[in-house]
Amino acid sequence: MGFGTGSGVHETGSVYWRDCSLHDPKGTQITMKSMMTWGAACLAIGLIAGVTYWSLHEWTERSEKPVTLAPETVADYLHAVIEAQRTVYTTNVVDALESKGIHAEEHWKQQKALPLPAQMILDGGRLVAEKGIGIKYRLASLTPIYVWNAPANDFERKGLEAVGRNPDKPFTGFVRVGRDRFFQAIYADRAVSQSCVECHNAHLNSPKKDYRLNDVMGGIIITIPINEK
Repeated sequence: MGFGTGSGVHETGSVYWRDCSLHDPKGTQITMKSMMTWGAACLAIGLIAGVTYWSLHEWTERSEKPVTLAPETVADYLHAVIEAQRTVYTTNVVDALESKGIHAEEHWKQQKALPLPAQMILDGGRLVAEKGIGIKYRLASLTPIYVWNAPANDFERKGLEAVGRNPDKPFTGFVRVGRDRFFQAIYADRAVSQSCVECHNAHLNSPKKDYRLNDVMGGIIITIPINEK
């Protein structure tokens, strides 16, 4: 997908961006309402995060007591942001453009398509990991399409089994990797879009081909380093 400003036109495959409007291959203008809604939601998330940080900063400046947050709370905050971004993208971009003939595909770059909602999470998790701050998140499943998305240890396997039985309750605990200690929280990952269902059910590598909308497909695993000094 190409992005441009002013009256310029950028073309990538079958998706066009002209004068801040998106067009399908037939030239039919696609409303920017969904894209604006997505942008507004992301802006709102940013504003909430900024206000929260400013409020905590101001409070700590006037207080002698240090502010600490339980790792469970931090994980809940992170999960809320991840879920909100994925939901907005799925509803206002993927589902909205599906009716216009613009689809989400696994090999979206080669097919000039949209990334699948799950790929948004996976790519975002990789970018966060590259920051080197220790916080990580990824998708995992007991029935993964690719082996690298399987549980990495017994804790993750038990967690995925637990959220499969009880999707409304995250599975949490502490793990050690060498000398380092981490807090992990595993949240149920549901099939939030028909594109998720169709991709998994039709994929040659998928060991499970009978997913339905809103089924638990796996889990979002959030890992937070614990400073023991």
